[in-house]
Amino acid sequence: MRFFIDTANLDEIKEAKDFGILDGVTTNPSLMAKEGITGTDNVMKHYKAICELTDGDVSAEVISTDFEGIIREGQILADLAPNIVVKVPMIRDGVKAISWFTENDIRTNCTLVFSAGQAILAAKAGATYLSPFIGRIDDTSWDGIELIHQIAEIYAIQSFDTEILAASIRNSKHIVDAAESGADVVTCPLKAILGLLYHPLTDIGLAKFLADHKKANEKA
Repeated sequence: MRFFIDTANLDEIKEAKDFGILDGVTTNPSLMAKEGITGTDNVMKHYKAICELTDGDVSAEVISTDFEGIIREGQILADLAPNIVVKVPMIRDGVKAISWFTENDIRTNCTLVFSAGQAILAAKAGATYLSPFIGRIDDTSWDGIELIHQIAEIYAIQSFDTEILAASIRNSKHIVDAAESGADVVTCPLKAILGLLYHPLTDIGLAKFLADHKKANEKA
């Protein structure tokens, strides 16, 4: 399973790269705004900067909701860098646009997915990635991880090529559960990835090893 970092913060992307776990980046208008990146020109420059930091795929989201607008924006985004993947919402014109992009060799990430039916439509349209939103599903008292499992089973049975990119990851347990349920990729904040490092028994064990080493050296 690959790790994408969900951010528009260049320092966080660099940290993930230095840590050795960066396989790609996903971002969206909300994350851009959070970093103070506004205006079309600045957003495009920022996407280019992100693409320069990683050889992995970078999902760049369209903001249009009509077919012509999605196609126009998607072509502009795809021309920015070879590792750009156009992120398209799971709506009627979005699915139509994904089909068009597929026919024209532009890779896509179908986002805002909340059901297995939507996952089937996206795969049929040829989406490169599918982004089910685990955390937001959990917020509605449904089981986001169970949806990942269901989609993985359907894709395996039907031999769909679309990769499952588990999104809206809220914590480190989501990452482990997504891996167990068949996700090909998780995209999440760096904090959730780094959370996989920690376990209290690791801290206790290390403290004991260091204490024993200190005692041994004092006796020597």
